[in-house]
Amino acid sequence: MARPYGKTAQSILRWRRFSFGDAPPIFGNSKPKSGSHLLLQILSGFTQIMPYRYVEAEPVRTIEKDGRRRSQAEILSDLQALPNGVIGWGYLEATPENIAFLCQPRRVNYFAYRDPRDLLVSQVFFATDMHEGHGMHDYYNSLPNFGERLKIAITGIERDGLKMVSVRQRYEGVFEWLNAPETLCVRYEDLINNREATLASMLDQVEKTGYRIPTPREKALSMLTRAIQPKKSHTFRSGKTGGWREFFTEEHKGLFKDMAGDLLMRLGYEKTNDW
Repeated sequence: MARPYGKTAQSILRWRRFSFGDAPPIFGNSKPKSGSHLLLQILSGFTQIMPYRYVEAEPVRTIEKDGRRRSQAEILSDLQALPNGVIGWGYLEATPENIAFLCQPRRVNYFAYRDPRDLLVSQVFFATDMHEGHGMHDYYNSLPNFGERLKIAITGIERDGLKMVSVRQRYEGVFEWLNAPETLCVRYEDLINNREATLASMLDQVEKTGYRIPTPREKALSMLTRAIQPKKSHTFRSGKTGGWREFFTEEHKGLFKDMAGDLLMRLGYEKTNDW
């Protein structure tokens, strides 16, 4: 599958060949391990119902794969290079500069997030088994079992050159996106369990800019649904929601509640902290 927007000079040159009229700029943003490739498949489906193009390129990141934090100037340079008609995507924090750029009127900005418990389980599997270059790969594999790794994912760690924030700190920026203007926040769980309504809301977000999608709504929804094929993602593991229940022991639950406080209630995943 071709990927949208990236920061390479070759990509920028290729974009200049296209002309897309009044189609609004679109950017798909996500927390890592929160369904970004599912979101990307949907955005790929947009090219079948609206005049957009993709180019093969890397996502725009706040944190590079090697752990380096990119400067705000580098990030804005990537974002400013994106012309109409090329859908951008990435993993960007809610800095004032990113919000100011992505949340302008007549832009479409999506942000995908996920139940923190499922995110932690996914992150541990990914770092342990799928991504040898991950900063936690060696340390996770030095621990005796998955349960011990999950504890570290919950609490975070800062020692011996390792630094990973706690689950509560991971989600501080999510609330900034939830409150950002011109942004449709999409829960991974809704993309799986309430798909048609969620896809419809994503199309509505495009048309709020004043642009009218040329494909009839029923046909557009059908085409987007067919575009979603989770197993084609190279990071696919289970593609389900609520899988954390298989891995969280009572000890993990207690540790999570101590570290996260009211996080799940604020995000709407639990009504009380008695889960």
